[in-house]
Amino acid sequence: MNKILNRNTFFIKEHVGIFKAANNFDILDPENSEILMTCREENLGFFTKLFRFSSYKRMTPFHVEIKDASGQLILTVKRGFSLFLSKVDVLDENNQLVGLFKQKFFSIGGKFDVEDANGIFLCTLKGKWTSWDFKFADSNQEYAHVTKKWAGLGKELFTTADNYILNIFENVPENDSKRILILGAVLCIDMVLKE
Repeated sequence: MNKILNRNTFFIKEHVGIFKAANNFDILDPENSEILMTCREENLGFFTKLFRFSSYKRMTPFHVEIKDASGQLILTVKRGFSLFLSKVDVLDENNQLVGLFKQKFFSIGGKFDVEDANGIFLCTLKGKWTSWDFKFADSNQEYAHVTKKWAGLGKELFTTADNYILNIFENVPENDSKRILILGAVLCIDMVLKE
């Protein structure tokens, strides 16, 4: 696992675009705005691009690669075509399945079960219906928190770009695979629930 994932705070900035088909983000250090990682959806098929500009956008497949500043692959987040509920796979730098997210039916604010590669439940990713506020938690403790950082009225009205702050708590040890899943989930929230 890349050591950059042992950080506890990340600023995720979606690329601004009025007419954009691909999901592209930069992950920055919130203290100095240094780019730590890039998230790119590079190989979109023709029909996927076409449907991204329609009301079927939420159903389209995605394949986002997260790389460090030197271009080394850190993780991949992908999903096939989704009719109702999403199942999103998260793979490590060697394209090995680390875990997945299973969207829950009838959840107000959005909810996913986070499972490891063997399908064992790790925690829940749950949002509030009143705000853009998500928590990773199980019945005993909270592991991370994601909030939307408001970009200003002009950006919010005329683009679909969003910015997020991810805080991973100290109870998630360094080099724990939950860190890969938590970072991957931020993109999952945006592409599955908020588009």
